[in-house]
Amino acid sequence: MASMLQKNDGDNSVLLRVTHANLKSFNADVRFSLQTTVEGVKEKLWHKCGTSVTSMALELYDDNNSKIAILSDDSRPLGFYSPFDGYRIHVIDLDPSSVTSGGWLEDTSLVEKYTISDEAYKKRDGTFRKFKEKMVSQNPSAFEAKITDSYMEDLCANIKIGDRCEVDPGAKRGVVKFVGRAESLAPGFWVGIQYDEPLGKHDGMVKGTRYFQCPPLQGAMVRPDKVKVGDFPERDPFEEEEI
Repeated sequence: MASMLQKNDGDNSVLLRVTHANLKSFNADVRFSLQTTVEGVKEKLWHKCGTSVTSMALELYDDNNSKIAILSDDSRPLGFYSPFDGYRIHVIDLDPSSVTSGGWLEDTSLVEKYTISDEAYKKRDGTFRKFKEKMVSQNPSAFEAKITDSYMEDLCANIKIGDRCEVDPGAKRGVVKFVGRAESLAPGFWVGIQYDEPLGKHDGMVKGTRYFQCPPLQGAMVRPDKVKVGDFPERDPFEEEEI
């Protein structure tokens, strides 16, 4: 499901579920920019769960609850680890004297447990449910259950690895690096693109499977109907400037 909820390539953010090793009832949907460093992610989570940045370790899990990465390099952007909407970040507090340790923050004998009715949850903005409903309304066909393994295969006939291309929306240019089925994504055919600029989501690895190799944040997996191959040379960043 996470791959079906992935936002358009032009969107540089991702919606992740956050859990905490010491706080069993802590569960939040948080949107992060893919350009944010791991240290920036920790700073954002510190305000939400109480674990300090220096004591925080982060693990990334996919929508099958399989651990796919340890976010160990504070200087790397979040996008380096190829997260998708619906993935989960798990917070581990390394400080044994932390306020989150011992479970006392969740002692229901001391505090009244907060509950919310389904009706009240429906009225809230910014929830994962609202996000999913928006995505379905914008692109209903992407959520159809019966997509065959040959979906858009005919559109790949003239797309070859090494072809220069332009990808919509946004007329982003790059080179074709992969053509075929992608088992970790939805059924049907996909095209892997290495953009000329860091306009992508990953480095060719998607949901733990490597489909091609490219620099971080220059890779994307798109449907063939979004790809036009032809004479699309790299753009000169100074071509529109006045002389």
